[in-house]
Amino acid sequence: MTTLRILVGAETYPPDVNGAARFAGRLAAGLAARGHDVHVVAPSPTGRPGVEVHDGVTVHRVTSRRYGPLEALRICMPWEAARETAQIMAEVDPDVVHTNGHLVVGRGVVNAAHRQGRPLVATNHLMPENVVGYLPFPRVMRDAIGRWMWRDLGRVYGRAQVVTAPTPRAVDLLTERAGLTEAFAVSNGIDTDQYQLRTRTPGLEPTLLFVGRLDPEKRVDELLRAVAMLPPGVPARLEVVGDGAKRAEWTALAGTLGIADRVVFRGRITDDELLQAYSDADVFCMPGVAELQSLVTLEAMAAGLPVVAADAMALPHLVRPGVNGELYEPGDVGELADCLTVLLMDPGLRERCGAASRELVAVHAIDATLGMFETVYDKVLDRQPVSADA
Repeated sequence: MTTLRILVGAETYPPDVNGAARFAGRLAAGLAARGHDVHVVAPSPTGRPGVEVHDGVTVHRVTSRRYGPLEALRICMPWEAARETAQIMAEVDPDVVHTNGHLVVGRGVVNAAHRQGRPLVATNHLMPENVVGYLPFPRVMRDAIGRWMWRDLGRVYGRAQVVTAPTPRAVDLLTERAGLTEAFAVSNGIDTDQYQLRTRTPGLEPTLLFVGRLDPEKRVDELLRAVAMLPPGVPARLEVVGDGAKRAEWTALAGTLGIADRVVFRGRITDDELLQAYSDADVFCMPGVAELQSLVTLEAMAAGLPVVAADAMALPHLVRPGVNGELYEPGDVGELADCLTVLLMDPGLRERCGAASRELVAVHAIDATLGMFETVYDKVLDRQPVSADA
């Protein structure tokens, strides 16, 4: 593989805590570890532009502002992002550009790359519906804005030589809603080696685990209601890792349901603490209905956990009912409670499903993802056609 200078565009990047940010961080650090000269363009977490180096990656921060409804989110003004990304593009002089967004920073990166004739790869992590849900407009207006955002995504990404998304379902959305005709799936990938098999102490009550943003589309309220519905003879505690707009409301709900003593809201935790949380858990649950892949579900599988997940979006790509866990109809809290009960009452089944999770997750190893993108970069540089087989 030729050593390349790669510019990665990101609408969100560490220290942001979300799946898209974590992927962009892993992609950039992984490519740098393979010897590439990697530069990232991303919103500034402080608001001020600047340059920093982390994990061998040069990160160029673009001027940003806080977005009121979501305290953790920084947004960039289009005119500032356009000017600053164009300047960074000229200074870095990359061999290839890989954008992971199309909104503001990503759009600036795409436009600058197009003007300067840079080979361009685009990956989508966005569900517009997750963005418009926070807009202070009537439902019908939010739906219209969501449809426009999909079409806009198609227009921006239509300038790329190669478009990818994390799963086949995410690719289908690009064709169905964004109007793109050529895209293929490349898993976000995780470092499977850092997740260890569980070493629980016999006799402790089983632990359910959720990891993710505490925002509406994650539907943690359904998980709380399901825990409240567990039969009296089914001991279990629930750990909720993450933060978001619904944390206070869902904490109060646990009290209203009478399960506050069985639920721990841990908020944001360190990477080491997250590894330990996976190691200490017995069952992982993902009730979210807007997952284009779900990195945390991949991580739980790598840790050897059975998974109970909503039968929605890309989660069926990860969970095979009766093999490594169960799927349930979103909104059917009774079915979710039943799925959890079966696993909580049968340690042997949990072990078998957990072992299957470890086997199934092997194809999502980050090395395979990095290798695929390196092949894609080489081909776009040589102006060769690129397919799912690279």
